[in-house]
Amino acid sequence: MHSALFKSLDPHSLPQAFAFYELYPESDEGQKAIVRARALLKAPDNVAIENLARAIHRFPSAPLEEDEIATIDKLATFLPNRKLKGFHIKKEEELCLLDPTEIDLSRALLLLQTNEEKETKNYLALLDLMALQVLARLPPKATCEEKVREMNRFIFQEMRFRFPPHSIYAKKIDTFTFLPSVMDNHIGVCLGVTTLYLALAQRIDLPLEIITPPGHIYIRCPVGDKVINIETTARGIDISDEHYQTLHVKKKLQPRDMKEVIGMTYVNQASVYWEEGSYEKAVASYEKAIIYLPHDPFTNELLGLSYIVSGQKERGRTLLSSIEELSEIGEDFLLGKVDEEGLKAFFMHVDERRESVLAKQKKLKEVVEQYPFFRSGLEQVAVCYLQLHRPKEAIFWLLKYHELDSKNALIEYYLALLHAEREDFENAWAFLKNAERNIHDMSPKALNELKEELACHLPEPKGKEGV
Repeated sequence: MHSALFKSLDPHSLPQAFAFYELYPESDEGQKAIVRARALLKAPDNVAIENLARAIHRFPSAPLEEDEIATIDKLATFLPNRKLKGFHIKKEEELCLLDPTEIDLSRALLLLQTNEEKETKNYLALLDLMALQVLARLPPKATCEEKVREMNRFIFQEMRFRFPPHSIYAKKIDTFTFLPSVMDNHIGVCLGVTTLYLALAQRIDLPLEIITPPGHIYIRCPVGDKVINIETTARGIDISDEHYQTLHVKKKLQPRDMKEVIGMTYVNQASVYWEEGSYEKAVASYEKAIIYLPHDPFTNELLGLSYIVSGQKERGRTLLSSIEELSEIGEDFLLGKVDEEGLKAFFMHVDERRESVLAKQKKLKEVVEQYPFFRSGLEQVAVCYLQLHRPKEAIFWLLKYHELDSKNALIEYYLALLHAEREDFENAWAFLKNAERNIHDMSPKALNELKEELACHLPEPKGKEGV
């Protein structure tokens, strides 16, 4: 019986080999299983690995024992992240002095996100154990494509890491951003699972680039003259760059570095404080983020707005005035088109409940009644109507925005789409022309798809006439 069961095991699976050994340690097949596990781990003869049978199946329900951590550490000494200067840091001051290429992302995040060294060692050992399982399935001199394929299989199929439901993550996005929480729950938002992926990639020598479209992050692996995109919110599938080139993107997608990724975790944390109304805590989180994102205009703008709503109005105004690439909400504040109460209304939290949408809409209407030139307020009122499935009212508010500023490609696209849905194709074309004129060198997929749809109903007008 043991022989038949042993033959049915996956020859590259460490958990199966250890499970068989744990069940039948005294049998011949049980001994063969531990020999197989040793070979998969490339374990030296002087390293006892039998204690890992408990560790590999307990993850992540309980902390590792000291002897388990010691064994994993011995087995992981050859992992390439050990060569990084950042692997040896003990204090945040040391982290700040490192070049981004020298950072061990897992060590850096755990240094900032755990309370004690013992806890840090536990998570680092778990990451090492995960990396060793990935490597156990890879051939010698594995290609980048093979590494990506196995990483995706391991993280999303075997370990079953998942993106949380919107109703959960929207309230506590920081919980699903920080690496320890992501590892504990096997649930993470795009940034959370991406940091896990990057931490493992550093351990298996998989070079990755980090890309951040507005409000999102994904990673890609350069392979010759092409790239493999890895969408961590969709189990690692390869989605083309065109998918990410939306109307929110005002320039080409830019790579980020490891230091910037660290800063982004603080930005996510600050967003929770904003929604809670804990503005001083938001300021503290953004100030931490700026240490790692010193030249990022978006983060600096959020810090400036946080200063304003927390009572440091002049400090916030000074910071906003120093930013060249300021968004329209920052511009509108500096021009007196909205006050701090309007900023608070703009950032109000909305979930899937109708009541929350109506509450934000009501507050925003009060703001734009007092500040009718507040463009972001007008846009958000329209968005609320769209969320309520009331397109006629959404068009009304979008047109108010259009009358103030016809150079926002996203607003013009919304108007084109809504007019097309109402079969007003002439006006749909006019708004689409406006959108095209203001996207510069970009070619967003959504715009091209709408253009093709409109052409089926009404030929494209000659010239570049807009509204």
